[in-house]
Amino acid sequence: MQKSNLDVWTYFARHVLMGWIEIIVLAIVQGLTEFIPISSTAHLRIVPALLGWDDPGAPLSAVIQIGTLVAVLWYFWRDVVRILRAMIADLRRGKLATTVDARLGWMIALGTLPIIACGLAFKEHIETTLRSLYVMSAALAGVAVLLAIAEGWIERRRARGIEGREVEQLGWGNAMAIGFAQAAALVPGTSRSGATILGGMCCGLTREAAARFSFLLSIPSILAAGLFQLVDAREELLASSSDAAKLGVALVVAAVVGYATIPWLLSYLRKRTMLVFIAYRLLLAALLVWLLATGGITS
Repeated sequence: MQKSNLDVWTYFARHVLMGWIEIIVLAIVQGLTEFIPISSTAHLRIVPALLGWDDPGAPLSAVIQIGTLVAVLWYFWRDVVRILRAMIADLRRGKLATTVDARLGWMIALGTLPIIACGLAFKEHIETTLRSLYVMSAALAGVAVLLAIAEGWIERRRARGIEGREVEQLGWGNAMAIGFAQAAALVPGTSRSGATILGGMCCGLTREAAARFSFLLSIPSILAAGLFQLVDAREELLASSSDAAKLGVALVVAAVVGYATIPWLLSYLRKRTMLVFIAYRLLLAALLVWLLATGGITS
């Protein structure tokens, strides 16, 4: 009888309790890292590898981002409503970009096109070969170097009395450039927020303005990717009522943690540089390479 009870507990601990622990940990990781420029996708791959868990896979990584999409909508709901109203008014008039808010909305739409096109074109590689930890370590280090270069450029401009621009001062070419930067983040380890903030900084935005545009630009792309993967992998992700419950809890946890992260990051970038994130990316890349080389984890 004791052995039977032990077997039941072992099964419960391995297959039920650990399943809940894993999904909640992944949701917390997603909420913390989606907006901070250190790559949520990489962390959703790295954390399980370090803990000895299976790779959660690209479909779950994309769907769980819907939780952080809720966080963005929650935090920026006034901006989103104002932008949507302005865009609808444009459509009724038969003219585009007639107001500042409408112009921003159409720029977000334009900046979303590259990631949709690239996501559909390279879907197979994004879900397989590009999830290699070697690729992620290279992307983590590469973007860190680019962020460091951008930081140096900004500081030199400030020394000459040239201040950064605000979101409302973006041009159409800038929006497209930041959109292509976002598309580059399809490579895990790049970081969607890191790439778009980098793109915004290179277009002359302040760090805070680049982050704000990054958040708004994330809305259509995360929504499209999450819904696409949810429909495409629904049999895997929603195989049982338990799986559906876990996914629901994960979305709520990611939304709450993400909502707390947004104001912190905006406040941080208002006063400080990206140096701490650059250093973290380089250290994480170096740790990954060392663990891969020594067999501590497998790619």
